[in-house]
Amino acid sequence: MITKPTIDKIMEATDIVEVIGDFVQLKKRGANYVGLSPFANERTPSFTVSPVKGIFKDFSSGKGGSAVTFLMELEKFTYPEALRWLAKKYGIEIEETVESPENREADNHRESLMIVTGYAAKFFHESLLDTDEGKNIGLSYFKERGFSKDTITKFELGYSPDQWEAFSAQAIKDGYQEQFIVESGLSVKRDNGTLYDRYRGRVMFPIHSFSGRVIAFGGRTLKSDKNVPKYVNSPESEIYHKSSVLYGLYFAKKAIREEDNCYLVEGYADVISVHQAGIENVVASSGTSLTVEQIRLMGRLTKNITILYDGDAAGIKASLRGLDLILEEGLNVKVVLFPDGHDPDSYVRKLGTSAFKKYIEDTKKDFILYKTDLLLKDAGNDPIKKAEVIREIVESVSKIPDSIKASVFIKECSYILQIDERALLSELNKMRAAKARKDSQQSSTYSKPEQAPDEINWDEPVDQKTKDDDSQEKEIIRLLLMYGNRMIDWDGIANTYIGPFMIAELSDVEFDHRVSKEFVEIYRKEVENGVLPDEQHFIHYPDKEIVDLTVTLIATKYTLSENWYEMHRILVPDEQVNMKATILGAIFHLKKQKVGNILENLRKELQTTTAEADQEILLSQYIHMKKVEKTISDYLGSVILK
Repeated sequence: MITKPTIDKIMEATDIVEVIGDFVQLKKRGANYVGLSPFANERTPSFTVSPVKGIFKDFSSGKGGSAVTFLMELEKFTYPEALRWLAKKYGIEIEETVESPENREADNHRESLMIVTGYAAKFFHESLLDTDEGKNIGLSYFKERGFSKDTITKFELGYSPDQWEAFSAQAIKDGYQEQFIVESGLSVKRDNGTLYDRYRGRVMFPIHSFSGRVIAFGGRTLKSDKNVPKYVNSPESEIYHKSSVLYGLYFAKKAIREEDNCYLVEGYADVISVHQAGIENVVASSGTSLTVEQIRLMGRLTKNITILYDGDAAGIKASLRGLDLILEEGLNVKVVLFPDGHDPDSYVRKLGTSAFKKYIEDTKKDFILYKTDLLLKDAGNDPIKKAEVIREIVESVSKIPDSIKASVFIKECSYILQIDERALLSELNKMRAAKARKDSQQSSTYSKPEQAPDEINWDEPVDQKTKDDDSQEKEIIRLLLMYGNRMIDWDGIANTYIGPFMIAELSDVEFDHRVSKEFVEIYRKEVENGVLPDEQHFIHYPDKEIVDLTVTLIATKYTLSENWYEMHRILVPDEQVNMKATILGAIFHLKKQKVGNILENLRKELQTTTAEADQEILLSQYIHMKKVEKTISDYLGSVILK
């Protein structure tokens, strides 16, 4: 377990804007930062980061919390994993109450897989640099490709010895469990139960997660045997889903944000060569067809994608339809085609950095226009083929969510295709209408309740009372968070803080909302221990439900413009102007609500109780509670009005 002083150091060092900025493209807006939600597919930014409060709030998905919570939600880290990631980022040494050696199985299953792949990356890297076989075969190959020593180290490139059990035997000897070695895809189990190495005799390309940990591998054979597959990649596992990973993104994300553009290439060597040339905003789909998840990964960091194709025209045509997915996500797509026989790796080595950059700038074309040119050449003078091309181009344009951008492309395509713009717009509107109908049908299908119609009471009213009770309890918590550590300076009350005062005033109130009740209990215990907890205490609390409640109550999607009064001459009431009315009003509104609930229960009991003696007791209680209700109402009136 990580010690409390270490956790405090991590929290003090953490800059939430910097941490989240590693994963989401943020723009400053007033005192906060905004960006597109990494948890939901949205076009308008609803993701807000408050550097002052040290929190984020995603109004699309409802998620919120601290930098630690963000890492747990996005990267699926455990609480200790998130703390360790932050400690590594900020160079903080971790102190633990119980030492847990890294070369032994971790308590967490997912962490165990991460540890095994991290160990494997180190094993392969050392095999490359420190063994004769690795130097003669693997290192020689990388040097032939022009990779420098620094690049080899940075990307943790390696070599798997050409032996059946070199890695497997060493991993078992070093204490790693067979379950995780096999599950991560590093080793394969024979029918007789023994293990053999999956990647033997291959140069190794570790694949990193968005946060920099090794989660999988690509292994390339150097043999010319056509029966041996050129590449062997890690199978899917708990930590590796190839459709959600882009090779090189961990090393490219900072440059992608700074350049506001992402170069997309095909292979590992393309990424490494282009990166080594100083063009670091480059990633690869690792030989898989581009997926929506991969596109959204890039879309978090930039709206501009430039695809660098090799000279294989057949391969380009095969991938055109898949690229419509990028348009559908609202991203801007440009295409660069290299001369026959060249790919980004070979061409950047041939031209050098400056000439390579210039070539990209001079030859890049918008994807729609590039696709139009390419398909028109294939169609030639065949009118039927040309009609098919027109429909295919309009279909691509229909994927663009921005109607202004789509109309610009229609105008351009009208000129290139030599067809009336109105005809293209008509076809575009037909496609969009068909898509809207399809989406509407799917939406109505998905929104059907799981229960059968005869199992649902459609006339059953929403329990508004429960909702109101929760809201009133949460208002108390909001005030504790916002003003609990302020000193009271009211008539007749002094020398105490608002938080302890509220807790004392609410000692006779039972909270019904489970998380609110737990929050108040935590606050009460801290006060009893002589601590006045602030919002940061609850933002960084280990219990996720407490964090969610805290962030929901202190985060707001909207901020009032400073020019509001100047523009509209409308004054908006400020609860801080009369803190006595704000605090006491909330306390006594909650008490009045609780008394109202008691009165309602007593009324129900009076209606159902037949015994005369019991009725007298209930009636006496009812009269007493009515007096309490009137006292609270009178007090509320005097507090609010004064």
